[in-house]
Amino acid sequence: MNTITDTNFNFPGQQSLYKGKVREVYTLENDLLLMVATDRLSAFDVVMPKGIPYKGQILNQIATKMMKDTEDIVPNWLVATPDPNVAIGHRCEPFKVEMVIRGFMSGHAAREYKSGKRMLCGVAMPDGMTENDPFPTPIITPATKAEMGDHDEDISREDIIAKGIVAEADYLILEDYTRKLFQRGTAIAKKRGLILVDTKYEFGKTSDGRIVLIDEIHTPDSSRYFYMDGYQERQLTGEPQKQLSKEFVRQWLIQNDFQGLEGQKVPEMSDEYITTVSDRYIELYENITGEPFIKADVSNINKRIEKNVLNYLNQ
Repeated sequence: MNTITDTNFNFPGQQSLYKGKVREVYTLENDLLLMVATDRLSAFDVVMPKGIPYKGQILNQIATKMMKDTEDIVPNWLVATPDPNVAIGHRCEPFKVEMVIRGFMSGHAAREYKSGKRMLCGVAMPDGMTENDPFPTPIITPATKAEMGDHDEDISREDIIAKGIVAEADYLILEDYTRKLFQRGTAIAKKRGLILVDTKYEFGKTSDGRIVLIDEIHTPDSSRYFYMDGYQERQLTGEPQKQLSKEFVRQWLIQNDFQGLEGQKVPEMSDEYITTVSDRYIELYENITGEPFIKADVSNINKRIEKNVLNYLNQ
């Protein structure tokens, strides 16, 4: 399968390369970063052995579109997208927290709730909730940003400030931006017949001290969506919600005895299963954006990226 799971470019003015779970970040001169969205699939903070065709293109193009749709309320790092898998933007110092916001009691929150917990990241969850019920108001449940291969960990607002991970004045801005983005994302999703259930945002600070949105936004890797049609009926009958996110991959892994715990082995993903995952990501793209997905040329992805990036940089 033609996928991109690793890169090793040498662009003009290149200063360093950082490899995250899914994205590879090249630092260029003139305070620019170049981010390549690979086809790697991460679940339970573990990178799966095989790539998913078109996944990087899908994530990059959704994030690009959503950044353009929110730049009037929150500034972001993006400058250009010279290739379907590539974004170029301002170099930032990332904050070492992920701002997770949840409108509904789903996923990780639901798993914690079922175990009897009623506090998540220092935030109370009301008694008497059913999985996938909406919270009275969306809750922010931050996580520390893990290095590749490590697990993100829940952390409270109080601990973030007390430990000096983020200065209080900056953290208040992160919370404000998170709520504004979630409100806008919810409105965008509603137009598509979707419910934005939960998501995460990452922020950084530019060299001139501005706090900006970085990385991805409202993608199926960073967000969970439900279909609005039939949501209430499914809640009333106790049926699982029909959702758009990579939760279907997590559920498949759980069914195959894998949750990223020590000693567990990643189950084998057949080519047939990988094709179904790719098809689901394309479905996600078309539902989230309301536009048909146009597959990029994948005959030689690395060569295509290099050519498009060099054309941009030479301009």
